[in-house]
Amino acid sequence: MVPSITLNQSIAIPQLGFGVWQMDNVDVVRLVKIALDAGYRSIDTAAVYGNEEGVGRAIAESAVPRDQIFVTSKLANDSHGADKARRAFDDTMRKLGLDILDLYLIHWPMPKLDRYIETWKVLEALRSEGRIRAIGVSNFQIAYLERLLAETGTVPAVNQIELHPTFQQKDLVAFHQEHGIATEAWSPLAKGAVDEPAIRVIAGKHKKSPAQIILRWHMQKGNIAIPKSATPARIVENISIFDFALDHSDMAAIEGLDRGNRLGPHPDLR
Repeated sequence: MVPSITLNQSIAIPQLGFGVWQMDNVDVVRLVKIALDAGYRSIDTAAVYGNEEGVGRAIAESAVPRDQIFVTSKLANDSHGADKARRAFDDTMRKLGLDILDLYLIHWPMPKLDRYIETWKVLEALRSEGRIRAIGVSNFQIAYLERLLAETGTVPAVNQIELHPTFQQKDLVAFHQEHGIATEAWSPLAKGAVDEPAIRVIAGKHKKSPAQIILRWHMQKGNIAIPKSATPARIVENISIFDFALDHSDMAAIEGLDRGNRLGPHPDLR
């Protein structure tokens, strides 16, 4: 049902995944199972979410084979540095109950700490050891990516960034495309974006919800998107976007909504 994107590290990731931010260890078990039953095959968690154990339990109890589920987790901000990063990864794997992680990301670059190069080298080592299939980053600006490439030579498979119709980060996405980095959108629906009049007009035209229109826009842009929802009906609705397509005028209208409307923290300030 969901198309895949082949990453620069030669593995495929489903283009639409299920995000679990703000879900506790109890609720996440039920919600991940619902998502898997609905057809999702990519689950995105993080150490800081505090629900890796619940995600692991849902995967273990699901009828979907482990090798059909793409699992992403992220290194916490207080775990930068060689020793801390390796210990943090071991803790993540213990909580998830997995032998191999599909994708591991540095959650934030933490430029004031200035240890993301040292931390990245730990991820490189873990991948060489066969414990991670692909490594990437999250919330990295162009300057951080340029330094990473210059000092390590390893291109991240993914940069997971805030990206939605009112905050499209076009310069950063262009850098990704130039260097073969997949763009993954967190907060792909964005608070307020579903209420944009242009989105609602397009939704009426296609007889789809505003959320479905935005997620379809991400798919046609080539982004990976990881919407989250704690409502079963919306979990199903969010994956039901592969039976229609936006036309050129639809895409152009959504492109015109970019206002630099960042909702999350700026990476430079962390």
